[in-house]
Amino acid sequence: MGVEAQDRDAIAARLLKSSAKNSYDPDVDVDWDAPLAEGKAYMPLERVSLYGTDLWAKLTPEQRIELSKHEIASIMSVGLWFEIVLMHLLARYVFDLDARTEHAQYALTEIGDETRHSVMFARTADRLGVPRYGVPKVVHRAAKVFGATAAGPSMFAGVLVAEETTDRLQRSMMDDDGIQPLIRSVNRIHVVEEARHVRFAKEEVLRTTPKLSKVALRGHRLRTALVAYGVIDSMVDPRIYHSVGIDPRQGRAAALANPRFRETRRWMAGKIVPFLRDAGLIGGRSEGIWRRAHLL
Repeated sequence: MGVEAQDRDAIAARLLKSSAKNSYDPDVDVDWDAPLAEGKAYMPLERVSLYGTDLWAKLTPEQRIELSKHEIASIMSVGLWFEIVLMHLLARYVFDLDARTEHAQYALTEIGDETRHSVMFARTADRLGVPRYGVPKVVHRAAKVFGATAAGPSMFAGVLVAEETTDRLQRSMMDDDGIQPLIRSVNRIHVVEEARHVRFAKEEVLRTTPKLSKVALRGHRLRTALVAYGVIDSMVDPRIYHSVGIDPRQGRAAALANPRFRETRRWMAGKIVPFLRDAGLIGGRSEGIWRRAHLL
């Protein structure tokens, strides 16, 4: 066994130990029967897509809280859908590995974590009593291709964009007394367990990117940028604006033009963008896609 494989398994062994010590069961660790707290937001109001716009100024305090409920439900719904894509990717990834290795076993452990997370987010959306939200059809179709073909550093980089952007938002809420207790509980579980997934993916990016040729690197940069655009642009389903009497097209247009919402996107990507740039997966012509997504 080479040095690289030993390093990879050593990291996986530590992650497996952490999984055994710090994993949660949402059925037990979330109080699903507790009533929703009156007057508390479901996400920081300053992070809601319409915050600071003329449309926002016309909303009552109650409507602002209602919109925050639908917006966080949309983010969670897209997040759980992307975790299903991730499970597909990981199952394909493990298919060619030696299941006796810690590295393969951690990948399988992560699939188990993501299964619980997807169910947890689905139960949360159901508990909030919101409609089904999700990604546009074009993104849904593209994800089928991505899930069936993605490999190498851009596969893990795409995973990191989805995980790190939502993680930053969740960390800002989990200890905030002004946020609904249910949302805080769900976020806390996800943040703790997702930290291991992020470490696993980052190690794979750092291990595989330096081996790419210049041509291959350009391809992985492009794929990473396209996934980043698709992920961040799909998080807020325009149908959420129906909840406060705003036409979805008008709401989406106002959100995309909103400097505060653009800043929120950059803030959410504030941890992963420097990492991917240092790793070499942001650069060249593909940077324009990141800018159009308001992530740079």
